Amino acid sequence: MHIAIVGNIGAGKTTLTELLAKNYGWEALYEAVDNNPYLEDFYSDMKRWSFNLQIYFLNSRFQQIKEIQRGNKAIVQDRTIYEDAHIFAENLHEMGLMTTRDHENYRAIFDNITSFINPPDLLIYLKASVPTLVENIQRRGREYEASIRLDYLQKLNEKYDRWIKNYNEGKLLVLDKDKLDFTNNPDDLAYIIECVEREINGLFK
Repeated sequence: MHIAIVGNIGAGKTTLTELLAKNYGWEALYEAVDNNPYLEDFYSDMKRWSFNLQIYFLNSRFQQIKEIQRGNKAIVQDRTIYEDAHIFAENLHEMGLMTTRDHENYRAIFDNITSFINPPDLLIYLKASVPTLVENIQRRGREYEASIRLDYLQKLNEKYDRWIKNYNEGKLLVLDKDKLDFTNNPDDLAYIIECVEREINGLFK
């Protein structure tokens, strides 16, 4: 079983990954943020470091997927390889922060990689408005995220909505983070687990 949680920066993916993994006794795989050698530079100069950052994420997530597909453990994954291409790299290119040459090179690498992997059994999309994202980003207090622009978050949200609308790789569960406080409200977490159970059981019918 492979569940993946997707959503914008500050949507609560890491927290939900942790809570679901704990509930089911599954292994959690987290996004490579704390040891990422490019993130701080990227937020200081997006145009200079965009390609380097996206290649780093692409490689690290490919490593994760290889581990998932080699093993026989049930996994909850924080963010997917698909977001790298359909959301972040595409958005950077459209904003003029990644050159067309770099973007085409990146997409060719992405297409090659994804031809060797399987999509998750269930994709959970944490949909959140920009005010909710900003509140969560400020609360966790990562210094390099302090300079994230509101228009950048809004463009990412638009990309997510478009991608999810056309997602057809497998089962999909959309959760409205603006109305769910699964960190502090046990009822909200119970509701999410109930929704996940329904989707998981559908996989085995």
